[in-house]
Amino acid sequence: MATGTTHPTEPTGPDSPGPRSAPGGVTDAPGRAAIPQRHLRVDRWWLPPAATAAGLLAFIVYSTWRAFANADYYAAPYVSPFYSPCLAESCVPMKGGPNWEIFGSWWGLSPALLILIFPLGFRLTCYYYRKAYYRGFWASPPACAVAEPHAKYSGETRFPLILQNLHRYFFYAALLVAVILTWDTALAFRNADYEWGHMGLGTLVFVANIVLIWLYTLSCHSCRHIIGGRLKHFSKHPVRYRMWGWVGKLNARHMLLAWASLISVALADLYVYLLAIGAFDDPRFF
Repeated sequence: MATGTTHPTEPTGPDSPGPRSAPGGVTDAPGRAAIPQRHLRVDRWWLPPAATAAGLLAFIVYSTWRAFANADYYAAPYVSPFYSPCLAESCVPMKGGPNWEIFGSWWGLSPALLILIFPLGFRLTCYYYRKAYYRGFWASPPACAVAEPHAKYSGETRFPLILQNLHRYFFYAALLVAVILTWDTALAFRNADYEWGHMGLGTLVFVANIVLIWLYTLSCHSCRHIIGGRLKHFSKHPVRYRMWGWVGKLNARHMLLAWASLISVALADLYVYLLAIGAFDDPRFF
């Protein structure tokens, strides 16, 4: 093909709209079809990012309210996952629960602020949640085949997005949080008098929550890479290869597990809150 000629699909002549300008004023390369529209999608492409933004915003509002409330987070034998472990001496005494008064009175602030930074950091830097809030809040890009409105794109090479590289370290912290919540779930097999061998509706809520949290945590891309991402010969590491395969299957459902665990942890906290304010009594099965 000769160079310097006009592509047959590009309109020419005095009525030609000329080269199409991309967002930010960058003109398309010669030879591209001149399309004045920013995109040609006629479906409701804006619905998924709008729903994602609404869901994340609802959780942000709820968790912020509960984190700063500093009340109604313990109803024996259940403790809200937002407040466990307790790291301030101002916490409500929890018999058998993790009460580590490391930070003293914590200047009167809610002890939940010491805990939520770790699971929050893990989710904020999660690969799925990056996609979710990039599209939902920053419109970068808002949908497939829809140009983003930003003139420049620096990716995750500058502050603050460069902090996304801390995801692996937040993964280790998330493992510790999951272990603590597992212990809280075990304590849920008691009654209000701390006697073992009992189960209520709250016990089922906590069991469902911790299962979803573990599945979401283990389906993380960092977990998959740690287990088998750096192996050069799978045949020499059959155990790690099999574990890598299991995590890979979970990883394929990472988005579903992200949303399910986000909803379950909010419901677990809400359940404890309703019990603590006396909205109803915990139904006991035995």
